[in-house]
Amino acid sequence: MDRGSYAEAERTSGSTARVGTALFIAIFLFFWISINPFVDLTGEAVLDPSAGNSNRLNQIISLLLFAGMLCYGLIHPLRETILRPRLLLAILYCWFIVVSLISAHPMLGIKGVILSVMVTVNASIYLLLPTSERHFARMLGIAILVMLSVAYYGIVFNPSLAIHQATELREPMNAGLWRGHFPHKNSAAAAMVIAAFIGLFVMNAWSRVAGIAIVALSFVFLVNTGGKTSTAMLPAILLVAFLFEKVRFLRIPIAVGGVGLFNLFAVGSAVIVPLGEFINGLGVDATFTNRADIWRFAFGALAEQPLTGYGFKAFWQTEELVYSGGTVETWAVAAANGHNSYLDIALMTGFPGLALTLIWILFLPLRNIARIAPEREHTHLTRLFVRIWLYTIFNAGLESLFFEGGSLLWFTFMVALYGLSLQSSAELAAVPARAREGRLVHA
Repeated sequence: MDRGSYAEAERTSGSTARVGTALFIAIFLFFWISINPFVDLTGEAVLDPSAGNSNRLNQIISLLLFAGMLCYGLIHPLRETILRPRLLLAILYCWFIVVSLISAHPMLGIKGVILSVMVTVNASIYLLLPTSERHFARMLGIAILVMLSVAYYGIVFNPSLAIHQATELREPMNAGLWRGHFPHKNSAAAAMVIAAFIGLFVMNAWSRVAGIAIVALSFVFLVNTGGKTSTAMLPAILLVAFLFEKVRFLRIPIAVGGVGLFNLFAVGSAVIVPLGEFINGLGVDATFTNRADIWRFAFGALAEQPLTGYGFKAFWQTEELVYSGGTVETWAVAAANGHNSYLDIALMTGFPGLALTLIWILFLPLRNIARIAPEREHTHLTRLFVRIWLYTIFNAGLESLFFEGGSLLWFTFMVALYGLSLQSSAELAAVPARAREGRLVHA
């Protein structure tokens, strides 16, 4: 390659890196802060099932970011990695559309599938944006610090919208608990756990000072959210991830067996009386913060339509359920979701939908982790993805987050899934994006 061609390649590489950095930060802030932070929870609109969170500006920005990510992905040398595994995802999303078309709310399902596919595409391209592992860590560190600054700004300067108030209509019992710019304390708690994992990665891959600051700020915020489950899960996942990394034969029991047992003790205690009594005897709240009523109601509904469910996004918060009056005698009809991702997917798409989902989010990652080469198996990057993956599959037993298009946790979880997939066959370049003879290094 002559000097002029080499200089042109360098300019092109620099321009591509700048575009990638801009897209990376924009997507991160869109999911982690949103365009409508500090939502007022005291208005009656929060009780109206027809009042969606979407708006015209949000839709426009979503489409623009999606278009930018798709264009970047299609010209990238690794465009073949976008939206994989394609056959499984095609079957999964086609099934979601089928069960939605035969449901009482087909348009809700179709819109939900379109949004979910867009977010999946974004996540599959996201790790193609950095030019190196250090670049990835630096962008993550800066973006997380911006997010934490916004969260703490709300606590200090706008506490009425950043701290739960007794005047809130849905859950006044949360008064005094921090939520920052997030819509709920549980969302804030989950975000802070992930932020702490990212802080540990940043500390080892980019800046020790920035990483320690992220971990400290995240932990302080996490404790003040009152999220007992997430607070307990932070050290627990670090320990479990350590065992998962070091003891290979425990990987399947930890992931598959752990998720199974977690759901058995949580959801099972609500529908199996002896199990509930046993858990109560251990001094554990067998209602799991009043989720038991919701799970019993959901199991009853699932028993009526176990094959197809009620349609994607077409069960919770539908008008006929919320306004069912005396026809359904439980407060659970007003629940925003089932507080269990596995149960919710079965409820919306039937047991076939649940099986396809488990293959994608549980069994394929296990296969990809088993295929990671020894020199990449114990890297900080792999460790980050494994921690996020383990935390999410366990946290999903108490929260609904699968296929939530605007959820930062779902988006970050999918990025971790694609990260594990890339680690099983390649890795982010650990050096600047320049190779010998003027060629570019890619993930």
